[in-house]
Amino acid sequence: MTPWDPPGVFLCCWGLLFLVLAPLRCHLCPVPCECSEPARTVKCVQKELTSVPVGIPTYTRNLFITGNQIARVGSRDLRGLSNLVTLSLANNRINTVESQAFSTLQTLRYLDLSHNQLTTIHPDAFNVRNNSIQELNLSHSLYNSSAILSLAAVLAQGGFQNLSRLELTSNQIVYLPLGMLSGLTKLEHLDLRNNSLVDIKNSTFAGLDLKYLDLTMNALKTLRSEALTILGRQLRLHLFLKGNPFVCDCDLEDLVSWLNQSQQVGDVEKLACAFPRDLKNTSLVELAGPDLECHFSQHGENALQTSYVALGMVLGVIGIIFLLVLYLNRKGIKTWMNAMRDACHNLMDEYHYRYEIDSDHHITQVSALDI
Repeated sequence: MTPWDPPGVFLCCWGLLFLVLAPLRCHLCPVPCECSEPARTVKCVQKELTSVPVGIPTYTRNLFITGNQIARVGSRDLRGLSNLVTLSLANNRINTVESQAFSTLQTLRYLDLSHNQLTTIHPDAFNVRNNSIQELNLSHSLYNSSAILSLAAVLAQGGFQNLSRLELTSNQIVYLPLGMLSGLTKLEHLDLRNNSLVDIKNSTFAGLDLKYLDLTMNALKTLRSEALTILGRQLRLHLFLKGNPFVCDCDLEDLVSWLNQSQQVGDVEKLACAFPRDLKNTSLVELAGPDLECHFSQHGENALQTSYVALGMVLGVIGIIFLLVLYLNRKGIKTWMNAMRDACHNLMDEYHYRYEIDSDHHITQVSALDI
């Protein structure tokens, strides 16, 4: 058989075709996404996808799957993307992140899950031993109040030892669960704007060394002394507090004093009273003790409480003495009571006797007149 025999030529052509197409098969772009190998970027933006597309090229460093209708991120959806650095799943309808969903993304630095409807994030969604994420965006992403518990478990158990930036704006968060942030030792930027936080516990930010903390547009009426002490220890901190409904009464005294001493609050001049009505829009740093009516009310309440305690003690002592006197003179008191009883009986008998005599004398006079 010569080299020009038809079967040999046919096999040779197929072999060359396979060699040409083999690299292309590895780099095919999933429909209907847009891929750029030079930029190592894949975009699947507003393509009405209902799931993470299959066949994303392995060269991908930047992956944008946004504006679709994806309900969940599965455990196998992102496997094989060992070069991925930036992942945006924003503005989908994601409600569930399954176990091991991001665990294979060992080079991932930036993860954007904002503008979703998260109800469940599995605690094992991330690789505890090799979590390289530095920036996590969860703004507008929590569907209800129970989702904060799921997120707290993830942050506590997910190995986010490299996380430096956390975005949690506009999630209607009322409180931060205990220990939620305690493991984020490298966290520097924390954005909690436009939530419904009503209080900051003394342990909420303990152990952190923040550079930026935004608590604007929440429901804080004051910050207590314990929380202020924790924040004061973070020397690099820039804190923002405007837009909170501060109640200017005695509970605000510690915060007012701290604001006048600290240089950490970046919007201190914009902080004002929301209540009571006569102090509304009054700057917090311009408030004084008489404005808050703290010292007078505290001293007055203390004096009143002291008076009540003293009066109670005096009445108690008098009562004890009275009972003791009664006990010691119980026999004399009994004799006196018997004597009083006998005297009353004698007096009643005397009145009765006089009444009978007067009655008989009146009857005698009537009989004489009749005669």
